[in-house]
Amino acid sequence: MSLAVDIGHRQGDFQLDARFEAPPGLTALFGRSGSGKSTLVNIVAGLIRPQRGKVVVDGQTLVDTETRAFVPAHRRRVGYVFQDSRLFPHFSVRQNLLYGRWFARAATGGASGDFASVVELLGLAPLLERHPDSLSGGEKQRVAIGRALLARPRLILMDEPLASLDEARRAEIMPYLERLRDRAGVPILYVSHSVPEVARLATTVVILGDGKVTAVGPVADILPLAEAGDGGSVLDAVVARHDEAFQLSVLASAAGELTVPRLAAEIGAPVRAYIRSRDVMLSLRPPEDISALNVLSGTVATIASNGAQADIRLDCNGAAVLARITTKSVERLGLAPGKPLYAVVKSVSFERT
Repeated sequence: MSLAVDIGHRQGDFQLDARFEAPPGLTALFGRSGSGKSTLVNIVAGLIRPQRGKVVVDGQTLVDTETRAFVPAHRRRVGYVFQDSRLFPHFSVRQNLLYGRWFARAATGGASGDFASVVELLGLAPLLERHPDSLSGGEKQRVAIGRALLARPRLILMDEPLASLDEARRAEIMPYLERLRDRAGVPILYVSHSVPEVARLATTVVILGDGKVTAVGPVADILPLAEAGDGGSVLDAVVARHDEAFQLSVLASAAGELTVPRLAAEIGAPVRAYIRSRDVMLSLRPPEDISALNVLSGTVATIASNGAQADIRLDCNGAAVLARITTKSVERLGLAPGKPLYAVVKSVSFERT
């Protein structure tokens, strides 16, 4: 299953022009507030009728302005998860979930609609007899996701579903979103302006800026293109071991071993490490007697200067590591493509992704 979007729409002074394809997995719509993310999701959902273009899901045209085709929202089989859970307060968790299944009575295909598998996927068994007012924010969102899944959607839309949660609740729900990405079997269109969130969850990233798609592709290739101080590197790794004495975890990646704050993951579990480019220091020699625990060796692949700053892309045994430094430092270190370098990253700079 896949989603194809090619639309144009004007609201007041704002013009949205977007074209991209989203394969199965989680496609993140990433950009700053006002870039058009929520408008685009509402067009896909059928809540806004675009002035130009088409939207196709799994081969079915949902809207085509040339042929005047328009499938109304309630017939699109789209699971929509909002910032707030929008659960029925007078229903138990079980009843809220079964309400989603009611819509799937005649549906075929789409995401898994089996009650037991959805309960297991989202860890909802202990919550089934409780009511929404007794749930945490993260628990409510898990129930909302479960209700959407039980409607057997062909597409899941998530509009900043973690925005209203505090850091602890975000950490609570993240593993369930990873499971959803890996097991739902349908495209997930996920709106966010959080780089760590996108780095951890996305398989594909669509960057929006001022209503236009500026980049589309795999997360490791596209996230470094994020604006301002948000750019960084995404490294695939596995948990090699834990250092319980100092509450640290050691990850094995192509770039080398990485020591990060203790992860709640088993040894051998796949993880992603996200490193902001502004948190990387560069050295011509292996540094000694420093507090930073991570030193990665590599060579300069590219240098992109922009006024007083420069983005240095290092090739660390085939993995890309980005550093953002001043152009003065580029000159002082004599940096040029092919020059050997060492990237230094403090453990506390890592964001679990």
